[in-house]
Amino acid sequence: MAKEFSYEGVDEIKNAARFIKEYAGHSKVWLLQGEMGAGKTTLVKALGALWGIVDEISSPTYSLVNEYADHSGRTYYHFDFYRINDEEEAYDIGTEEYLYSGDLCLIEWSDKIPSLIPDQYLEISINLVSATGRNLILTHHDRTL
Repeated sequence: MAKEFSYEGVDEIKNAARFIKEYAGHSKVWLLQGEMGAGKTTLVKALGALWGIVDEISSPTYSLVNEYADHSGRTYYHFDFYRINDEEEAYDIGTEEYLYSGDLCLIEWSDKIPSLIPDQYLEISINLVSATGRNLILTHHDRTL
């Protein structure tokens, strides 16, 4: 069952991050879906602030993956596969190891790596409703059922 949350502007994105954290439960792989400029990385920054990530959060467009840590030493991985040409590039950087590490993995442009996505994941669709308004649709997926 999907859940929805709407917010207007960056001032309300903290509320969206709290909503996602609560809904996500124990999901360790989160797919952030949305067109270019929808606010995927901005949402990751809001989530990072909520988790107490001490590292600077930025888009991993060129590095493909950024690693962050919070105050207690927990690790978070943030992927951006926009620039890859095929799944082999993602495989070569060890994406599968990250995804099955037990650490939280946030993935932008996951449609570029469909066969690497685990059976259980949280999909976060970010839809533009205005220049500053967004509607989120959160859906848990479990292909083992």
